[in-house]
Amino acid sequence: MEPRVSRVLAMLMVFAAMGAPGQAQDAGALKKDMIGQWELSTTERSKTCVVTLKPDTTPQGLRLELEPGCAAALPFTRDIKAWTVKGLDIVRLQDGAGEAVIDFTEVETGIFEGLRTNEGVYILQNLVAARSLAKSMDQMIGDWAMVRGNGNAICGLTLTNNDAGNDNFQVFLKPKCDPLVATFAPTQWRLERGQIMLMSDRGVTWRFEADDNAQWRLVPDTADPLILLRQ
Repeated sequence: MEPRVSRVLAMLMVFAAMGAPGQAQDAGALKKDMIGQWELSTTERSKTCVVTLKPDTTPQGLRLELEPGCAAALPFTRDIKAWTVKGLDIVRLQDGAGEAVIDFTEVETGIFEGLRTNEGVYILQNLVAARSLAKSMDQMIGDWAMVRGNGNAICGLTLTNNDAGNDNFQVFLKPKCDPLVATFAPTQWRLERGQIMLMSDRGVTWRFEADDNAQWRLVPDTADPLILLRQ
C-alpha cells in the first residue's frame, strides 16, 4: 500500500473512532430521557394508551409496561413486547423477535411521531404533557364567535366533542353566518399542534393560531384578520 493511501486510511479510522463515542452518548442520552410514563395515541387522542418505558434489559429489548386497556384502544399494541433506541434518534416499540411494531422520531420537544402503514400517524408524548393537552381540548368545547379585526361578528359556531371519525369532532354553525363562512361550511374540527383546525366536507381547512391577546387568528394572517373568540 502506498504511504499516502495508508495515511488517509489511518486518518479515517481516527475520525471514526472520535465520532463513535459521541454517537453512543447521544443514543444513551435519548434512552435516559425516555425512561418514564408516556401516552401512545392517535393524533388527536381519541384513542390512548399509557406506556411505561423502563431501563431494565430483557431478552426482547428494554422492558416496558402497557396499561390493561391498550389492546382494546390500539390493537397493534398487542404485539409490543419491548422498546429500544435505534441509531441516534429512533425510539422503537418492538415485538418479541426485535422487529419494529412502530418507530418514533421526535418532531417537537417531547413529542414523537410514528407511522403505521395503512393506519396512519400515532403520537408518543410525555404523559403529563398529554393530559395537559386533553385539558386544553376540553376548554375548546363550547360556543365561539368568528369576528373581523374591527370586532364585527360574522358568525357563531359551536365546537363539540362529538366523534366525527378520523380523530375529528363535529362543529355546528349558527344561523345567519356571513357568506364567506357559510360557503366554507365547516363540519369538523380538531386541535393539532396548538392550532384549531376547522374542516369542511369539501376538504378545505382553516387553521387558527393563538396570538398574544388570547385570541385565535386565521393563518396566514392578513390585513383584515379573521378571529375566533370564546363566548
